[in-house]
Amino acid sequence: MKSPQAIIHFSSSSRISFLFYGVAIICLTSATFSMSYGGNETDYLALLSFKAKITQDPYQVLTSWNHSFHFCEWSGISCGKRHKRVTALRLNSQGLEGSLSPHVGNLSFLRNLSLSNNSFQGTIPHEIGRLYRLRRLHLHQNKFSGVIPTNLSGCYNLESLWLVQNNLSGSIPKETSLLSKLVELGIDDNKLTGGIPPFLGNITSMKDFSARRNPLGGRIPDTLGQWKSLTGFYCHECNLYGSIPHSIFNLSLLVNISLSSNQLSGSLPSEIGAMLPNLEWLQLRNNELTGVLASSLSNCSKLRLLEMSNNNFIGKLTIDFSNLRDISFISLYNNNFHGRGEADDTRFINSLNNCTKLVRLQLSSCNLIGMLPISLGNLSDQLGYLTLGDNQLFGSLPSSIGSLVGLTALDVGANRFKGKIPPTIGKLQKLQILDLDSNQFSESIPDAIGNLSLLNKLYLYSNKLEGHIPSSLGKCKELTVLSLADNRLGGKIPKQLLQLPSLSIFLDLSNNSLFGSIPSEVKDLKMLNILDLSYNNLSGNISSLGDCIGLSFLNLSHNLFQGIIPTSFSSLRGLQVLDISQNSLSGKIPQFLDKWKSLEFLNLSFNDFEGEVPVLGVFANASAFSVVGNNRLCGGLVKLELPKCKEKGSKNRRFPFFIFVIVIAATLLIVICCVYLLCKKKRNSQPSQSSGNESFLKVSYNELLKATDGFSTENLLGEGRFSSVYKGILDYDNDDD
Repeated sequence: MKSPQAIIHFSSSSRISFLFYGVAIICLTSATFSMSYGGNETDYLALLSFKAKITQDPYQVLTSWNHSFHFCEWSGISCGKRHKRVTALRLNSQGLEGSLSPHVGNLSFLRNLSLSNNSFQGTIPHEIGRLYRLRRLHLHQNKFSGVIPTNLSGCYNLESLWLVQNNLSGSIPKETSLLSKLVELGIDDNKLTGGIPPFLGNITSMKDFSARRNPLGGRIPDTLGQWKSLTGFYCHECNLYGSIPHSIFNLSLLVNISLSSNQLSGSLPSEIGAMLPNLEWLQLRNNELTGVLASSLSNCSKLRLLEMSNNNFIGKLTIDFSNLRDISFISLYNNNFHGRGEADDTRFINSLNNCTKLVRLQLSSCNLIGMLPISLGNLSDQLGYLTLGDNQLFGSLPSSIGSLVGLTALDVGANRFKGKIPPTIGKLQKLQILDLDSNQFSESIPDAIGNLSLLNKLYLYSNKLEGHIPSSLGKCKELTVLSLADNRLGGKIPKQLLQLPSLSIFLDLSNNSLFGSIPSEVKDLKMLNILDLSYNNLSGNISSLGDCIGLSFLNLSHNLFQGIIPTSFSSLRGLQVLDISQNSLSGKIPQFLDKWKSLEFLNLSFNDFEGEVPVLGVFANASAFSVVGNNRLCGGLVKLELPKCKEKGSKNRRFPFFIFVIVIAATLLIVICCVYLLCKKKRNSQPSQSSGNESFLKVSYNELLKATDGFSTENLLGEGRFSSVYKGILDYDNDDD
């Protein structure tokens, strides 16, 4: 057995050994760590700090960020080959949520920080300003707030700064001008104010500047003319005003200019085409620009988009589009391109024949006067959108339009076209929108329109069209909108038209001469929102409309409809406007009408309705309904000045009166029976005539006169309403005496 001293000695030795081994393990671990990361603990710890700030990682992209791998092998990380330092952190579109750790500023070798299209929030840490090697900072499409850090100027090697689509506020910091190597700056879709600062012109390396959809305000500074390498200038919807500086047009390398939706004024240089020979995109719509649209734009042979709509340009279009072979988009609507002299404002259309890539041509509301040339049919077969509405075009619509087989939308409404609608329109198999309204087209609607199987919207209203509505329209299975109002159409409504369940927006056949009843097939239009059949000669009842449960607007006024408002109408709970005035409808106003919460206007005037007018719902507002011209109505609001109802019609009041009538009738019947029985009994009890003659004396008038002493007042006993009673003594001797 060992002595206690030996035990104590062994215990002390064990403790010293354990301590020695512990220190050895720590040193070995530290050495292993140092060997593993090559002494780059700073990068390692900075990345772990970055990970710690992430609250959501739906794609588990950061699961590889652990001790099992060298950090240079972690997802989204790139390192230099020599020093194994982090040079790039790319985690775009990973669904990450959280904030950006300020320790990212310790990644001193970082050249590329790209975290776009995530959900980072909070402020952009100012520690990023320590990353002097950084060349690309892409934080766009996140939720960063606050201001742009002023010390980003410390990133003096930065070439690309992209902060688009965040919630940044404040102004562009002055220190940004120190980023002398900056090539592209994107700050679109934020809340930045303070205008475009003139000091940005000092960044002479700038090639692409984009600040779209910020409330910047102010003028475009002339100093931006120092951006001699600029190719893209995008500042639409920035509340900019004033004229575009002439120095901008001296930037001959400019490819894309987008300054739309501002309040820019003034005119464009007449030599704009020579000054900007590389121009491909000129977008100045929705401004207040004036003057002539320069013919020198013909020299911009690379032009692909010309968008100058909604301005105040004047004068005839003199651009020779034949030189613009690459152009695909021309939008010039809402200007005044009528020239002086003869009405040939459409002559420029001939020069479009060489534009084989043209996809869209928008020339509505340009005050163009003239006829459409036959060469219209020679435009690009890729042309999908052609709008010439709201001008003063006249003559016939060329049949050559049927050659534009690529059209998906054709608008020539609100002009002065005459004649027949060309049947060749039926060849436009891709057509989805056809707008020929407000012209003077006559004759019948071509059956060929029924060939347009993709047609979605058809507007033919306000013309002089005659004949019947072609049943071929029933083949347009995609039709959602049809307006044939204000024409001279007759006949019945074709049932094929009402068998289109696609008709969901509106059907307007008003102001024609249609007759007959509404086909029962109308019940198939369950999704229809607006139906207007007013001002026709339609007749019959309206019960079939009760199945059109999607209606919010129904106008049946000025027709010959008869019958009552059917109970099936109670299903039309979404109705906001109901007009059935000027018909021959009758009966009482249904009780369900005052329970519709959606109903905003109701017109029942000039029919033959009777009974009490409700006072609830729409009937509580005298300006929201009309019942004039119904002479048998009563009650309602005092403002209506209708006669009071004799019986309000409530069941509680009718029931006692009914009982009263029954009681009176029964009482009379009982009285009559009693009287009858009494009289019968009395007759049976009377003696025969012979015995009566024996019981009563026959007295002559002279005897009565003598007996009453000449009807003396002394013998008067009393007077009644019809006679007087006297007493008298007869002087009569019995035969037996």
